[in-house]
Amino acid sequence: MSRSETRTHLRSRVRAAHRYEVVETVSRPQVAGMRFHFVGIGGVGMSGLAQFLLEKHAIVSGSDRAASAVAERLAQLGADIQVGHDPANLSDPVDAVVVSAAIGPDNPELQRAREQGSRVYKYAQFLGEIMGHFEGIAVGGTHGKSTTSGWLVHCLKEAGVDTNFVVGANISQLGVSSGAGDSEFFVAEACEYDRSFLNFRPQVACILNVEQDHLDCYRDEADILDAFYQFALGTVPSGLVVANGDDLNVTKVIERLDGERDVVTFGFDEQCDFSARNVRKRRGLHSFDVFQNGHRLGSTAVSLPGRYNVLNGLAVVATAVSIGVDPQRVLSVLDRFTGMDRRLMLKGEFDGITILDDYAHHPTEIRASLGAIRDRYQPKRLWCVFQAHQYSRTRFFLDEFARSFAQADRAIIPEIYFARDSEDSRTEVNAAILVDRIRAEGTDAKHVGTLTAVCDYLEKELRAGDLVVTMGAGDVWKVADEYIQRLGRNR
Repeated sequence: MSRSETRTHLRSRVRAAHRYEVVETVSRPQVAGMRFHFVGIGGVGMSGLAQFLLEKHAIVSGSDRAASAVAERLAQLGADIQVGHDPANLSDPVDAVVVSAAIGPDNPELQRAREQGSRVYKYAQFLGEIMGHFEGIAVGGTHGKSTTSGWLVHCLKEAGVDTNFVVGANISQLGVSSGAGDSEFFVAEACEYDRSFLNFRPQVACILNVEQDHLDCYRDEADILDAFYQFALGTVPSGLVVANGDDLNVTKVIERLDGERDVVTFGFDEQCDFSARNVRKRRGLHSFDVFQNGHRLGSTAVSLPGRYNVLNGLAVVATAVSIGVDPQRVLSVLDRFTGMDRRLMLKGEFDGITILDDYAHHPTEIRASLGAIRDRYQPKRLWCVFQAHQYSRTRFFLDEFARSFAQADRAIIPEIYFARDSEDSRTEVNAAILVDRIRAEGTDAKHVGTLTAVCDYLEKELRAGDLVVTMGAGDVWKVADEYIQRLGRNR
C-alpha cells in the first residue's frame, strides 16, 4: 500500500466530523461484566487502565501496598480495592490478572493467580491486548511522550474524535490519565523501559526522539535503536510511522525500516513532511506556520514553554492530520492545551515566589526544562530541587547530570530516589557525589538530605522574585506541596 493509499485508509476510519458529534458508536472490546484483578493498582498506568475498564462496565478489583488518593478514586468508581497483597484478595474467579512492573515473582497474589490457572498479564501486555481492539496510536520516545500523547488526546477530543486513551500522567484539563470514548481510536503512551512498547501493534506509531536511557535494561545506544526499530515495525502492515525527521537517531530507525512501513516525518527541517517554519517567540511561548509537503496549512501556536514543545505540538498535528482530522481544526485547537500533571506545572505564586513542579529525570530533560523555565518566567534567581531517580541512572549519566544544571542559579539535591535498583548500587554513587560534580561544572549546588530539610532550607533562603522548581520522577513533588502549605501558614 502506498503512502497516499495508507493516508486514505486511515482517514476512512474517522467517524466524528466535528466536536461532540459521534456518527458511529464503538463498544469494543466487549469487557462488560468480565472480572479483572490488578496487583499494584496504584500506579498511574495501572490505575488508568483499571479506570478505562470500569468505564467499559467491567468488574475491577485490585490491591496495592499502601492506600492512596488514586486507589480511593477507583473505589469511588466501583472498584474493590484492598490495601496490602494477600492471596485472599483473589478468592473469587477472575478473567485476567494484571500485574505492574514493580511486582516480583514471589508476590502472594501473583502466586495464587498462577495456582488458580488465571491468565496473567504484565501491564504493558494487557494494554497492548486492549489496544488491539481499536485503531491504536502509540506515542513513544525517550522524552516528551506523556505530554505529546496527552496533547493528542486533547486535540482529538476538541476536533470531535472522542478517543479512548491511557497515558502516563493526568491531562490537566481532563483531570484523568485515561478514558473510554466512542471512536475507534485508542491513544496510548508507549514506554521503552524493559521493551514494554513491543507489546503494542498500533495503526500509528509516533517516535519523538531516541536517546540513551534505561541502561539497566539496554546494553547501549545500538540496543535502544533496535528496540525502537522493532516498535516501528510492530505497526500493522497498513499502518504508519510518524517520526521526528530532525532527530539523528530517529532517522537511523527510519532508514533501517527501508520502506517496510510508510513514514511521515515532522520537524523544523523544510524537507520534513510536516515542518514548522517562521517560528516566532514572545514571552517564552512560540507561534509558527505549519507546512505539509511544502504547502502552507496555516499558523498555530503552543501554550507550553520551550522550543522542544514546538516539536511535540508538530507531532500532534502530523498524527492528527494523518488519521484524517481536518488540518485547520487541529491548528485552531493546538494552543488550547495547557499541559500535563508534573510537566512544567505551575503550582502557584506566593509573596512573589513562583513554584513549579516538573518530571524531568534525564539530563536532556533537565536542560530543556530549565531553559524553558528561565525563558518563560525570567526569575531573579532560578532554584532547582532535583531528586535523582535511580542510582543506576545517576551513575550511568553522572557527568551529563552535572552539566545539565547550567541554567539554574542554585541546585538543591536531596537523596537519590531508590527504584528498581539493587542494594549494591547505593555504594557506587550518592547525592553528595552528584553535588560535587555539579559544583565542578560551575553551578552552585547543595546536598540537603531529606525532603523535609529541603523545605526548611527553602523557607530560610527564598525571597520575592525567586522561582523554585521541584524536579524528578520520584516523590520530590512533595517539597512543592509542603512549601506552599508553609507559605500559606506564614501569611
